[in-house]
Parts: sequence; structure tokens; C-alpha cells
Amino acid sequence: MITFLDGKLISALPTQAIVDVSGVGYEVFIPLSSYDKLPTVGQPIRILTHLAVREDAHLLYGFMTAAERDLFRLLVNNVSGIGPKLALAVLSGMSVNNFKAAVVNSDVASLSKISGLGKKTAERIILELKDKLGVAAAWEAASAMHAPTPEQEQANEAVLALIALGYKQVEAHKAVRDLQEKGEAKSAEELVKLVLKRMAAGR
Repeated sequence: MITFLDGKLISALPTQAIVDVSGVGYEVFIPLSSYDKLPTVGQPIRILTHLAVREDAHLLYGFMTAAERDLFRLLVNNVSGIGPKLALAVLSGMSVNNFKAAVVNSDVASLSKISGLGKKTAERIILELKDKLGVAAAWEAASAMHAPTPEQEQANEAVLALIALGYKQVEAHKAVRDLQEKGEAKSAEELVKLVLKRMAAGR
């Protein structure tokens, strides 16, 4: 099992990155949550990995934090019908803390808004993860200690709203992040309005 890569970031897209490790280039599939944390191209990087072995390919999935990889493995190993691709979509659509809170609170509505997840899959995620011994209790404690910041909550609400309106997850995520970095909007409603205005103007 390849557990991490220590090398130089060669290229990065919202869905994948290439890391040069001693002259060997590794293609790694990543969620948006990890894309946000990548260093600039050409800089050193250590990325945690999960190797998925299939009959026709060996695929590497990468994560910038242990929490992201842990959640990815929990989904792939414990929820029927969820493979690596859908697990990445979950991480791209919602922060780890917000996901844990949604499971603990049986928030089907929030989970089902994630791109690629329907209501039935969201219900199955909650059912199968809540049944794990100690998971719900541990997550409730973790949620209380590491609650997402108000800014993160507003960004997540805005992205989910934009996805519901038909925008692609990657585009919505990038647009909301850009606005927050410029300090142009605070609430989810303001973020959504500004993104819609910008996209209508073709910017």
C-alpha cells in the first residue's frame, strides 16, 4: 500500500494532481477540499494517498489531511454502493466536519444536494455510518469541538444552492471561494447573488 507521496507538485487540476517523486510522476485523483490546500505548482508537497487496485488499473487517490482520507475510506469500505469516485464527490461537496454533522443529525436534505448523490444514497450513508460502533458519539464530540467557522458554513450553503440551480460543482466552489477571498460577500445569500450576477455577465 502506498500511504503518501513526498515530492514536487508538477500540475494541479480541481480533480487531479501530478507529483514528481524522485523522477517518477504519480497521477493522483483528489477532492476539491484537498485542491484548495495544494501548494503552488513547483513547490514541495506531501500528499496522503489511498491505492485502489482494480482488474484493469491501479488508481491513487490523494488527500491533504488525514481527516479527508479517513472519511474517504469510511465511505468506500462501509457504505454499499459507494466507490472511490462517489466518495471524492462527497468530499468535494461538503467539508469533513459538515458531513459528520449531517450524519449525526440525519440531515438527508444537505447530503442529497451533493453532486452525484440522491436521496436514497444519502439515506443509506446515514443509516450505515450511524450503525458503526461509536461513530456517532465520537462525531458529536468532534463536531462540538471543531465546528466549522461561520464563513465555512456560509460558503457550503452557497455552493449547495448553486449546484441546486444547475451549476457545476467545480465552478460553484471556485466562484464562492474567489468572492470570499476578496471579502465581497458574507452571507450565503449574498454569495449566491454575486456569483449569479458574475456568471450572467460572463466573468
